[in-house]
Amino acid sequence: MARVCQITGKKVITGNNVSHSKRRTRRKFHPNLFDKKFFLVEEDRWVKLRVSASGIRLINKKGLKTALEEAKVKGFLKTY
Repeated sequence: MARVCQITGKKVITGNNVSHSKRRTRRKFHPNLFDKKFFLVEEDRWVKLRVSASGIRLINKKGLKTALEEAKVKGFLKTY
């Protein structure tokens, strides 16, 4: 499974480690992802998602159904 949030679309980005002598080596920044189950009340079933911490906050703010529909429109999620 890819390291991509299914709600916000956050994924691995690259950057540099910078030492004291300013020597640069490549590194990766991983999103803060969780495998989490949410209960979808409208359909009376559980939905398993891989979401970032900000994705969980977005679900708490907007509601699960709205967040899933927006993610589907943006292309982060195919089916749920």
